[in-house]
Amino acid sequence: MTPVQRALRGAKNDLRLHVLSVFSVAVAFICLAATLLAVVNVAELRTRWASLGRASVYLTRTATAEQVSAIERALRAADGVVAVRHVTSEDARREIGRAGKDPVLDALPSDAFPASLEVSVKKDVDPERLSQIALQLGSLPAVASVETYSGWTERLESLLGGGVAAAGLLALIVFAAVVSVVSSTIRLSLQRRKLEVEVLKLVGATDSYVRQPFVLEGAAQGGVGATLAISLLGVLFLVVSSSVDSRLVALFGVAPTFLPWPLVAATIALGAALGAIAAFVSLRRFVAT
Repeated sequence: MTPVQRALRGAKNDLRLHVLSVFSVAVAFICLAATLLAVVNVAELRTRWASLGRASVYLTRTATAEQVSAIERALRAADGVVAVRHVTSEDARREIGRAGKDPVLDALPSDAFPASLEVSVKKDVDPERLSQIALQLGSLPAVASVETYSGWTERLESLLGGGVAAAGLLALIVFAAVVSVVSSTIRLSLQRRKLEVEVLKLVGATDSYVRQPFVLEGAAQGGVGATLAISLLGVLFLVVSSSVDSRLVALFGVAPTFLPWPLVAATIALGAALGAIAAFVSLRRFVAT
């Protein structure tokens, strides 16, 4: 009988025990996977905002056409500026209306939406240079405010760093939880099959031969638990993402994304590896005696 067949027979005999172990592992992994999902989406948002290469110059209501044209010409002549687009109040109203129908927004007059100059700049422009241009523009009487989005990028950088740190801490907690759960399950399973193991050793079975099915069971518990966690998280993601307002997507510039396949595969492989290691370590003392 092969190690896989012996592992399947053992899992069948201790099915309830293994199901509880898989469920416990899944609970631990869903916390880690949810944190990784948040980190992935924050990273996507940070990359998107960091690569925007744009600034918004919001104009006052009293800005004249001559003032707007003069600012637009000056911006086009500035070093690093790729394009300048004048967005009127009516244009802004239509763009927000296309992002999603809202009776309240539709009822607002065009004057409620500020006119602006949308400036596209090269991605390699020095942020300090962009801040200097924004400061100069902000002093003009026709300019209400200037948004360079650099502050949002810095906030996202800080949020991403915190998310990575939280994911690292959760990874350690998951490691301890999986090792504890799988080790306990394997030891209980070993006690139930103690007579079988003793007979195998009496007839000359090696430690490796005795250990193999238990290690496979541990790997299966870890891998299946991680897979179950990813599947549950995927269902929750579909439910939540389907209810995300299109206006939020238009505002942030990115749609929610699920974990990339390499990260999913790595998470499942981590679960299987932790389960195998936990089973191997839990058997060392018994098999060595």
